[in-house]
Amino acid sequence: MIVTRRRLLAASAGLALAGPAAAQSYGQRVSVTGDDGKPVANSVLPGEITGQIPALRGVTYAGPRDAETTLYEFFDFNCPWCRKAAADVVALRDSDPTLRIGLVENPILSPESAQAAKVMLAVQRKLGSDAAFGFYRTLLSRPGRIDGPGALAAAASLGLSQAEVEEIADSEEVRLALKSHMRMAADLGLYATPSYVLGNAGILGHPGARSMAKMIASTRRCDRLAC
Repeated sequence: MIVTRRRLLAASAGLALAGPAAAQSYGQRVSVTGDDGKPVANSVLPGEITGQIPALRGVTYAGPRDAETTLYEFFDFNCPWCRKAAADVVALRDSDPTLRIGLVENPILSPESAQAAKVMLAVQRKLGSDAAFGFYRTLLSRPGRIDGPGALAAAASLGLSQAEVEEIADSEEVRLALKSHMRMAADLGLYATPSYVLGNAGILGHPGARSMAKMIASTRRCDRLAC
């Protein structure tokens, strides 16, 4: 269920991710299972780090700004489980009007993933979160590998020219945004895609829509993944 292959994009993203990630220990800090009945790896994360996530530039949000609960997904466009996760995240957003979703780029699997992430950040920067959320949903509903040209074609369907998107995607602002997203994932020890942050809990892998809905409900009741 968890994709852990980590071919990092030092050239493309300009990152060095060694550091606090090693300090985060994932296991069964809270006893929760996924939709498949298997244990879900989770950890209690430092509030001083999770509290910095809302300040990241380029996070794509869906749901009300004053929502009671925010679920952050750290994803890679070429993670197989991120396709299933995207459908479930969209369904959770549609079924829970008090939930806010935050999409954080973590393209750890390939240079193509980084290219697609930069295009999504360009869409978010130019057209805002609603358009970027639709872009995420559209790309992850398609079969096959996702790369820069495919992402540019999806952006073109939103009325953006390839030249305009490429200029924004290659800008220093997007480079720094992508770097900060991946740095946050590393600092939180989120070495799998997809991974989630819910309150001060980190969740490795995709537990499934039903399990995630239960964790959200428990977090609202007792600030834990399970009460």
